[in-house]
Amino acid sequence: MTIKKINTPQDSQAAAAPKYDKYTEAFNKYDLNVDDNAVAEAVRTIIAEKVPQNDTLEVKKFLMGSIELTTLKTTDNDVSVMEFTKRVNAFDEQYPDLPHVATICVYPCFAGIVDDTLEVEGVNIACVSGSFPSSQAVIEVKIAETSLAIADGADEIDIVMPVGKFLAGNYEEVSDDISELKQACGDHPMKVILETGDLGSGSNIKKASILSMYAGADYIKTSTGKEKVSATPEAAYVMCQAIKEYYEQTGIQIGFKPAGGINTVMDAITYYTIVKEVLGEKWLTNKWLRLGTSRLANLLLSEIVGEETKFF
Repeated sequence: MTIKKINTPQDSQAAAAPKYDKYTEAFNKYDLNVDDNAVAEAVRTIIAEKVPQNDTLEVKKFLMGSIELTTLKTTDNDVSVMEFTKRVNAFDEQYPDLPHVATICVYPCFAGIVDDTLEVEGVNIACVSGSFPSSQAVIEVKIAETSLAIADGADEIDIVMPVGKFLAGNYEEVSDDISELKQACGDHPMKVILETGDLGSGSNIKKASILSMYAGADYIKTSTGKEKVSATPEAAYVMCQAIKEYYEQTGIQIGFKPAGGINTVMDAITYYTIVKEVLGEKWLTNKWLRLGTSRLANLLLSEIVGEETKFF
């Protein structure tokens, strides 16, 4: 005998109700309505009133030690990456009183080359992974690439948030993607690149920041440097606000990495100042503040030693 289920008004209401998941719950803890004009004004004030006082030799030396010296060119090869790494070894010998760079950042296929060549204690090996820079691959491929990079010597992993999924509102898929890659990283720090230039608004940047941190990011990073718009002070300000609020909610400290379009020493000092003003002194170490760049090292070195120097 078959008993037919009778639908009640409660059943209809449940079917019509929107799905309430852990990501919605996380979003509800934060004000995600960002006023872009207010952000722009706050950044203008910081640049005008606070940046000049950080234009010092001490800050420039600190920034030197926060650089992730990066080579992510189509023309990279075993020999060029080996020579790139040797320059870091030579820098440590030639400038023993200056801080060495924080990491060398390369494609995963070069992790072993850097690991075999690098002689400087305290310089980490970072690899972009997870189908960088588009993140357009099935998760199994991303996990395999990440696991192989770590096996070959990577200390840190940089992945790209699946921007297309995020813009389509598929937040659960975005979170699952990040979480699975964090599992592949294990204890190795993972940076999530938001590609802020593609997100369109401060509200989206803040939402992407919160989602990435809840999904397992150890750092959030602005950009790959491969899109038309890379890091901006406004995006950095919103991301630092999100890090601050997340820390207040959870007690978990998350690092910050601006990358892409850091073309001058003053650009770097601007990002340093935003971190200092929004997040405070606790973030002003080369563990929690990183700068993804290749050209900045020579610019900083030139200003530190007082003459144009092209070392790297």
